[in-house]
Amino acid sequence: MIQKLISFFQNKTVLKYFLAILLFLILGISLYLIKCTKNEIQINKKDNTAQIKKLLDKADILFDTYRFENSYYYFNEAQLLCDTRTDYVDYVYALTCMASVEQSLGDFTASEILLTKTLPHLKKIKKPRFAANVYGQFGANYYYTYDYNNSLFYYTKALHLKTSNYRKIAVLNSICLIYIKQKKYKLAESILIPISKIKTICKNDITLNDNEYSRILDNIGICYREQGKPEALDYYKRSLAIKLRLKEYNGLLYNYLHLAEYFQNTNQPLANTYAKKAYVFSNKLNDASNKLQSLKLLTKTSKGNDVKKYSLKFIQLADSITTLKKKSKKQFARIKYYSKQDRSENLQLKDEKTANELHLERQKKRNIISYIIIVFTTLLSLFLYLHLKLKSRKEKNEEILKSEMRISKKLHDELANDLYQTRAFAQTKDLEENENKEYLLNNLDALYSKTRNISKENSLITTNELYHIGLKEMISGFKTPDINILLNGLNVISWDQIDKNKKIILYRVLQELFFNMKKHSNATLVSITFKIINKNIAVNYTDNGTREKNNPIIFKNGLQNVESRIKTINGTIIFDNESHSSFKLSFTFPL
Repeated sequence: MIQKLISFFQNKTVLKYFLAILLFLILGISLYLIKCTKNEIQINKKDNTAQIKKLLDKADILFDTYRFENSYYYFNEAQLLCDTRTDYVDYVYALTCMASVEQSLGDFTASEILLTKTLPHLKKIKKPRFAANVYGQFGANYYYTYDYNNSLFYYTKALHLKTSNYRKIAVLNSICLIYIKQKKYKLAESILIPISKIKTICKNDITLNDNEYSRILDNIGICYREQGKPEALDYYKRSLAIKLRLKEYNGLLYNYLHLAEYFQNTNQPLANTYAKKAYVFSNKLNDASNKLQSLKLLTKTSKGNDVKKYSLKFIQLADSITTLKKKSKKQFARIKYYSKQDRSENLQLKDEKTANELHLERQKKRNIISYIIIVFTTLLSLFLYLHLKLKSRKEKNEEILKSEMRISKKLHDELANDLYQTRAFAQTKDLEENENKEYLLNNLDALYSKTRNISKENSLITTNELYHIGLKEMISGFKTPDINILLNGLNVISWDQIDKNKKIILYRVLQELFFNMKKHSNATLVSITFKIINKNIAVNYTDNGTREKNNPIIFKNGLQNVESRIKTINGTIIFDNESHSSFKLSFTFPL
């Protein structure tokens, strides 16, 4: 049966038609699968872009007015509607804002979980500012939890992104705060001083430019204050002047707090004045944590009844903050619960609606695709099997024919004439004479040597761990009193790791070169060097055999075989045509 199929497929016309049928079958399956995929996407996909934008706009307004808990709900609703395959920008933005809300409420673990969800999608977003925001928030989370090493790691990642100078300087500012916390004042100073000399930080927004510059000056003041340097006061005042001009209340609050801290040990009345101003701004901004810090400084810098007044306020505020945090967490947890509940209900309804519509269609598609794949795989496997079998048989026949022709030619070129001369000598000369007898024996010995060489050339080659020994013995067989052979680098190569076929080719190539040398040149010295260069085995062959001047190398006989053999193992061969007093050849092939 197999023989009949082989003979059937040997017909080229039949093979062409068979291949055409296979191509049409593959094309049909591909078109069908594409159509099925498009239909499934159209059934499932719903464009929520407008609704997502509406929710994000509302969330942004609430976020900018410090109504974080309410904004969280709308950010969450927006990210639930996002299809991460297409709406990944809005998805990342919503999650980043939610993480910022979690951070402001002190839930750094929840913030990190949300930020982690953005990581698989960052590489899809072309604008690096989204990744910078994510890494910056990671850095802030670790900073507030006193993990300064991880904080520095993420701020550094944000710094290495291709963002604007403004963003890079803002990140450097945050990094310097970490260095100050780590008491690396000189390092922080070496960054802050140079960036403080940059006039234009943000080209597009002068307010952002001045605000960030003020923050740099304030950080330099902190750095100098921690080192006990009086220059800190000048930087504090310069920063304060900018914030007063901008009327940036949040920044002014920190400026007054830092000035109060600066003077609390040296000028308590002035420190008290700045602490009162900080207390006023913290009330305006409803910033409980900084209000608490202001009261703490007022308690330390006040006298008489004011100490008792501010102490009571401090205690009352601390208690109220604890109660408020509990209420906020409960309220916030309730918002998250309702969001999750809405999401769960929406998913359940969506699943129930689409499951019935798609179940039968999907099952039908799976069955059809399965049958097509089985038939296609069977036909392809049969075709490949027959094709490879035919190819293998053809290659074997061609190799046998080449080998027979090569042996036949060698027998004719190297033995026929010598055998005829020896037979003629034996018929015409008196073999009883010692001289004639000795001459005949020498001729017979030479014939035997040539016959043995031809036999060796076509004998089996050992490719196991003894390969290098066999190769060395073959090369040594060409050494005579008149021919010296230098062999270098043979033992450097791990022959056990070389492919069997490559070892056979190398053996035959060197054998061909030595036969060619012995037959066509009068060489007395041969050098072979083995090297490993860039994961390639390089072999350099040189002999001092002579050849005619200005006569280029002609690829024939052994040299033609050398070239064809090297090419079968993806190797390259180079002949040196410049030298007239020697023959040089080099070839390389992959390990």
